Parts: sequence; structure tokens; C-alpha cells
Amino acid sequence: MAQEVTNLAKPNSDAPQQKEQAPLRSAVTNFARFYALFGKVPYYGDREEFKRSIVRQYTRNRTESLREMTRAEYNECCAALEQLTGQDEWRKKLREELRFRRSVCLKLMQKIGIDTTDWASVNDFCLNPRIAGKPFGRLDTEELEQLAVKLRSIERKGRLKVKETEKRQEHEVKQPGRAVYVIIDPHAPKN
Repeated sequence: MAQEVTNLAKPNSDAPQQKEQAPLRSAVTNFARFYALFGKVPYYGDREEFKRSIVRQYTRNRTESLREMTRAEYNECCAALEQLTGQDEWRKKLREELRFRRSVCLKLMQKIGIDTTDWASVNDFCLNPRIAGKPFGRLDTEELEQLAVKLRSIERKGRLKVKETEKRQEHEVKQPGRAVYVIIDPHAPKN
């Protein structure tokens, strides 16, 4: 029995030898974020050497290649480059403006009678092509500004109107459906 275990542990000499690969530690495949930020960093000299020194710094001298960086190292490096180039402040301001615009729209939706505690109803309302044509979470600041104008207009005109068919459906008592039975004679001639 012990011999079987040791045989399983040894590579089979008949099988072709495969090159061992290092385990992927959530490797990065798209370097657009890095290169966009790297292009904004002021540096006069050999840019390739500068890039390698940045990669070395954030991989703790493990590698000079972007392809060999782990996801955590890559994110840490890009966050530092964003801070260096001022991108983090710009993103922070953009997020704050987006939060403010969303808050305004949600308050206006509450005023016109939409249940803002239910995201499905908020998204259903926003999906209407006359309102926004997109789910609420996908709206950018310009679209949220336009939505706020539409919501204020709806509020001025006197809230949302429920369609007549919806009103009737609320008041109607649902009748059980009818069933129709057709008798089929298995001995009838086939046409």
C-alpha cells in the first residue's frame, strides 16, 4: 500500500513532462489604468527604466515586470500613482457630486409618490424611456440632473397619475377562470 502512494507521488516517466507554472495569484491582464496614470507622472529620462523602478518598488524587489504583479500589488501601485497625479481627489469630487445628485433625485421621487425603499420600483420608474431609460444606478451626473428637472416638473403638475386600467384592476374582484373541455373520440375518422 505504501508503494502505491509513492508511485502516485512520482511523475510518470511515460507521460510527457509539463513545464511547471507558478500559481496565478489573481494576475492582472489589463494594464490600462497603470499606463494612463504613468503617462501623467512628470519624469524626464528613460521612461522604461522609471516604469521598472516603480514596479520593483511595489513588488518589494520581486520583479520588474507588470505582468508578474499580483492584483493587490497592482492596485496598491495604481492608488499611489493616482494620489501622485491628483486623480484620487478628482474621483473623490466626482463621487461626492454623484451622491448629491442621487440624493436629490431620490427625495424628489419620494415627493411624487415613488417608494424609494424598494430599489425595484425606483429602477422600474427610471427605466421608462420618458423618464431616463436606464436603471437608477447607471445614471451619470448629467443624466441625474436631467432626471431632477423631469421630477420637479412632475411634482409641479401634480404627482404621478395612475392609469385607469391599474385603478380598475385594483377594484375588480378576480373571477376564477373557466375551463372548456373538448371530447375527442379516438375512433373518429381522420381527415
